[in-house]
Amino acid sequence: MIAEASAPSVLAHFDAADLLDALSTGILMLDAQLCPVYANVAAQDLLAFSLKMARGRPFTDFLHDAEGLRGILKRALETGESLADREVAIRPAGAPREVRTLDVTITPFAGLTGTQLLIEVADTTQRQRISRENDLLARLDGSRLMVRQLAHEIKNPLGGLRGAAQLLERELPKASMKEYTQVIIGEADRLTALVDSMSGPTRAPAKTLINVHEVCEHVYHLLRAEAPPGIVIERDYDPSLPEAMLDRHQIIQALLNVARNALQAQGDLGRIVLRTRARSHATIGSVQHRLIASLQVEDAGPGVPQHLRSSIFYPLVTGRPNGTGLGLAVAQELVTRNGGIIEFESETGRTVFSLLLPLGEDP
Repeated sequence: MIAEASAPSVLAHFDAADLLDALSTGILMLDAQLCPVYANVAAQDLLAFSLKMARGRPFTDFLHDAEGLRGILKRALETGESLADREVAIRPAGAPREVRTLDVTITPFAGLTGTQLLIEVADTTQRQRISRENDLLARLDGSRLMVRQLAHEIKNPLGGLRGAAQLLERELPKASMKEYTQVIIGEADRLTALVDSMSGPTRAPAKTLINVHEVCEHVYHLLRAEAPPGIVIERDYDPSLPEAMLDRHQIIQALLNVARNALQAQGDLGRIVLRTRARSHATIGSVQHRLIASLQVEDAGPGVPQHLRSSIFYPLVTGRPNGTGLGLAVAQELVTRNGGIIEFESETGRTVFSLLLPLGEDP
């Protein structure tokens, strides 16, 4: 009885707005014209708008491509029924480059000025990202095993082909005829090297404490030497990034593969940005880290074709006629060996590949 009596006295010290602002779930109230009359702090953060500036304007004006959500809100107003929609992708006008995934619950109720809507929005972006990363890692394991088995089957006949060409070369009477055996030997060696690349690196990471900006600078100078005059390469580094326990050579190779891919996607004119950022309390796969580094490569090319987005990190998958489809696959393999993962977001004129790497001590 004492506990029951004390509860109201504790809650009396808080008003409803304080309690709603303490929630991580976004709470909004819209009038019959879909204009916000209330939004707690979480809702304003999730949807990147200010309640003070939003009053008197339809809520969907603050979102890009919001026709689907507008239809659901109007339906709730007209029918008076509660509606829920899961994993709704929205892009706030206040943060146009961020696509957020939300679970939305809409409840109509009778307000002082007519029917109003109470909306709950829960951010599921992180959950979606973790699920996507775990699915990618699981598929990469299966793909890696298949490719290594295939590589083993290919390398055996290639070795026999090369040996036969060498024996044939010794028996040929004319030096001019040996040019043909050299072609066979050269092509066999090239295919063997290609198969080795498909198999992925077999060396375990030799982790040391490194400065990720030194790695970025190394890649920057290599890119400048390779880039045509019409490609502008910029740097945007976060000076607060601490050192990390990583394999320097593997991270250089992974970042270089991604950057070269961006270079080739733009032809003779374009722009590349090497960017570093820190993320706190982030998850890579199923492992949560206190701090991770995001090494980003942004380009202004045409973007990743839609039909390749789910398989872009698999071996032999490429969008270029003369591409091998190995650069991104090897980069992903190298980064995952260091406890990280590569993600990307892409649209016409802007593609960003991010190498997410754990910082701090080696677990």
